[in-house]
Amino acid sequence: MIMTDPETLRDSTQIRLPWEQFDPVRETVESNFTVTVVDADGVARIIGSPVEIKHVNAFLTRNGIDIA
Repeated sequence: MIMTDPETLRDSTQIRLPWEQFDPVRETVESNFTVTVVDADGVARIIGSPVEIKHVNAFLTRNGIDIA
């Protein structure tokens, strides 16, 4: 059995970005996607399933928010 790298799993289930970048779209993200948003010392952690994170990533990109 091959073990999955935990860091790879985190990358597919969360997005981290500065709170000031996320704050303008926070309400839209929370109302349109099934995710949990956590404020981690000024960093927004958007946590969800890999499918939801993929959709949130696309939404953020369309709204000019670079998550790289």
